[in-house]
Amino acid sequence: MSPLPEAVLDRTERYILPVYARPPVVMSHGKGMYIWDTDGREYLDFSAGIAVNALGHADEGVAQVLATEAQKLLHTGNVFHHQWAGKLAELLVTLTQREGGLGWEAGSMHPPSGQTNGAKVFFSNSGTEANEGALKIARKVGKARWAKASGKQADDLSCDKYEIVCFENAFHGRSMGALSVTPNAKYQKPFTPLIPGVKVGKLNAMEDLDKLVNEQTCAVIVEPIQGEGGIRAADIAWLKALRKKCDETGAVLIYDEIQCGLFRTGAMWAHSTLPIDAHPDIVTMAKPLANGYPIGAILMRDDIAETMTAGTHGTTFGGSPLACALGYHVLSRVSERPFVANVAESSAYLHGRLSLLPNWFPEILQPEVRGRGLILGLGFKDQSHPAKLTELARERGLLLLTAGTDAVRLVPSLVISQAEIDQAVDVIESCLHVMQTQ
Repeated sequence: MSPLPEAVLDRTERYILPVYARPPVVMSHGKGMYIWDTDGREYLDFSAGIAVNALGHADEGVAQVLATEAQKLLHTGNVFHHQWAGKLAELLVTLTQREGGLGWEAGSMHPPSGQTNGAKVFFSNSGTEANEGALKIARKVGKARWAKASGKQADDLSCDKYEIVCFENAFHGRSMGALSVTPNAKYQKPFTPLIPGVKVGKLNAMEDLDKLVNEQTCAVIVEPIQGEGGIRAADIAWLKALRKKCDETGAVLIYDEIQCGLFRTGAMWAHSTLPIDAHPDIVTMAKPLANGYPIGAILMRDDIAETMTAGTHGTTFGGSPLACALGYHVLSRVSERPFVANVAESSAYLHGRLSLLPNWFPEILQPEVRGRGLILGLGFKDQSHPAKLTELARERGLLLLTAGTDAVRLVPSLVISQAEIDQAVDVIESCLHVMQTQ
């Protein structure tokens, strides 16, 4: 090991809180789909900063916006207006109208029934903060709906409409509220007690909905495609039933699309192509929105937003001029028709190549490729194998991620080419051959 990475690793061990289990590799620079370490080793990056780098590494357009806007206005705080927050919010709403989502049919440009203006956006710094904000908003909506039904004040201590429903294998973040709806003992147990009133159900279990969602439920939060939990997709029929149950009980339905949204599935939202009666009230986002610069957002229907008034929520850094300018640039590019068409073509090709592997390695792999678009997963029969594959692949110059207890996750940048897909799958195949003979 050269002196530079050794010194970096030693400094990290001395001064950084040891909460990450990382290989002894120090990254130096990247370009497009590739990243290099300080020893000059090249890696094909199918992790994309955990599904963040939609445009790849060192994108020239992103770098130009960063340089230009950083010389103008980095930060104002939310006590003043600036031009970029409104522009990015408008783009999020109008693209959702055009592409479908949050109650709009694709291309209709008409707001959902009962609404006049459409939707509102709140900007945060991360996906965890977006989910925290969404849960807070849903709590406030729940209190308002309870007050209207009971004739009492929303802040009356007798209000019992505060319960939140989440689902097994979900991952919504690590702050106390988001952690409370991330039902994984590994994450939760050291920090109990968590927030009260959380119920946990099983994804796609129809029989659980009646006992899970009731008049005391203020919010239901779910990932249309679970990311960290193993690339598991929610069934359309189940989402429709969940939407119906939320309507019947006055619960706010939140879709966490932090990992699966913003064109990773080939559509703007993972729910964009679903029937309107499977759409949410709120969608949260973050990861790819500014290609690695911290930003998150909550997009909500007007009938949800109307309960939020001045002072009911806020942030110091969220929605800064620089973050929003970068978000506007990235979202403008990834939403262009040729770009979206290329994502669809690349994802179909990747899925086709991956779908052959379970036939060739039936003793190692589960039979189905999970997910859709460019959020895909290979399921393993032995839970020790995902980590083994990622290690072998890294040694051969390919970066992968594990997901859940039994899967390897493939979330490359959206600029991936077929040649790079071939390179990645060839490496995976060679690793599986090694694992099969061990």
